[in-house]
Amino acid sequence: MNCDPKSATMYTKKKWLTVALLFCLVAGAHAQQSVQFSQYIFNGISVNPAYAGYKDVMNLSAMYRQQWSGFPGAPTTGGVSLDGPVRRPNKETNVGLGIQAMMDNLGPQKAISIYGSYSYRIRLDAEDTRRLCLGIGIGATQYGLDGNQLEYLDQGDRIIPDGTAKATTPDARFGIYYYTPKFYFGLSVLDLFSKYSSTGYKWRGYTYESIRRKQHLYVTAGYMFKISDDVSIKPSFLLKSDFNGPTGVDLTMMLHIDQLLWVGGSYRTSVPLFKSKALPTTLDKANAASAILEYYITPKYRVGYSYDINMSKIPGGAHEISIGILFNSKQYTTSNPRYF
Repeated sequence: MNCDPKSATMYTKKKWLTVALLFCLVAGAHAQQSVQFSQYIFNGISVNPAYAGYKDVMNLSAMYRQQWSGFPGAPTTGGVSLDGPVRRPNKETNVGLGIQAMMDNLGPQKAISIYGSYSYRIRLDAEDTRRLCLGIGIGATQYGLDGNQLEYLDQGDRIIPDGTAKATTPDARFGIYYYTPKFYFGLSVLDLFSKYSSTGYKWRGYTYESIRRKQHLYVTAGYMFKISDDVSIKPSFLLKSDFNGPTGVDLTMMLHIDQLLWVGGSYRTSVPLFKSKALPTTLDKANAASAILEYYITPKYRVGYSYDINMSKIPGGAHEISIGILFNSKQYTTSNPRYF
């Protein structure tokens, strides 16, 4: 959407006025941060296609996030994914497949995406405790702008769409994932085609440019420390950057108790890791702190909740819920547990 100050004065929102201002500020950089969940550590395929099949069983995950709680037009995000290994009689299980659908709303703007993921999992020892996985994801995103949520300042203003303007663009992602029983490391690039695709909308001769997502690099790692037979601790981190804006870093610490409960928290910060002229010199590094709770009702069923406390100037926190279902989880829980 054109956010030139002259044209921006031609309309306002019914109830998204402040969000529109943020919308225009971000659109000036022609980029949108990719979706991120605080509980990404329980749904690795959301940030890395090479994760598909990691748990060695069919794994269903769903998440819903409401950000800036109580703020009109605040972002809401929902996603569901299903992944697992491809098993063939008398053959090694070296291939993982997954599918993921996601919906992201910000005021009058919506983005709906679906991706299929393929992971080739290379065994690195005879006991099958270490693997190097190479993954690729192919999909598409439909961007939309709902003109019904915009209000005229001048009646008959032809710039505003009467309905929803939409555009669909193909995309891809690539990832590498290495794991042992106690350690994991992942590297992935999302939105590979964003540099070469256009998501402009045409309406009565006007062009609306969505805040489309930009290429993002993700780096993740974590380690499982055993404290006792019933208690372990897992520190991990996630680094996320589009090479132009501030680099996001999540530092997470989770306590694993009696194979039933995960409890912990994370701290999210922004750092100018890659120099960019677009970054302000007074960048607010503190972003949010999260409290995270995950509980296994049975070895197959998991529920989780997290709450983010904003440490920036944007008001309101963020609620996030998740569920997970493991199919045929006997193998997962007894012979080769997966902690990541």
